[in-house]
Amino acid sequence: MSGVPLFWYLMLSFGLFGLGLVGVMRRRNPLLMLLAVELMLNSANIALVGFARQWNNTDGQIFALVVMAVAAAEVVIGLGLVVAVFRQRLALNVDEMSSLKG
Repeated sequence: MSGVPLFWYLMLSFGLFGLGLVGVMRRRNPLLMLLAVELMLNSANIALVGFARQWNNTDGQIFALVVMAVAAAEVVIGLGLVVAVFRQRLALNVDEMSSLKG
């Protein structure tokens, strides 16, 4: 098999997942938290595509497309909630949002 070995796909995936995890743990802004979760999902996609390439199988690529669709739905719902909170002039700090009552 020529090209990039699976090891480098996994190292890139672990690195991006670690950055996303640090972003979720450290940030309190919901937009930055959504961005960090997207980074974690994309790192999982890189691992899936790397394994699919290693085994000459398309199942990992198909599953990566499903993960992208779920990530798109998560972004739509998350951004809708952030816009709703912003329009009510509430603080966009995750620690201060204990409930979403109107």
